[in-house]
Amino acid sequence: MNMQNLMAQAQKMQRDIQKKKEEIDNTLFEGKSEFVEVVFNGKKEMTSIKIKPQSYQEDDIEILEDMVQLAIKDALSKVDKEIENKLGSLGSGLGGLF
Repeated sequence: MNMQNLMAQAQKMQRDIQKKKEEIDNTLFEGKSEFVEVVFNGKKEMTSIKIKPQSYQEDDIEILEDMVQLAIKDALSKVDKEIENKLGSLGSGLGGLF
């Protein structure tokens, strides 16, 4: 295989990775806990948070905070799974690009 073919393959691979990354970036991932729902995009940016009405009282703030954390972890784990599904070992080997 000559150098020109190798470069062409590398560029195609780079375009494929970029396309999959854009797909992931534009996907919304919902995380849920008992009282809270959050939505993140594939860039791990929160796009919305909903606290279910009357799901808590003032004394339950600590519980609500825990529920927010659980919902966020749930959504972010879905982003990570999608990156792994679409990019496999490439996603983890790209030095934190994702």
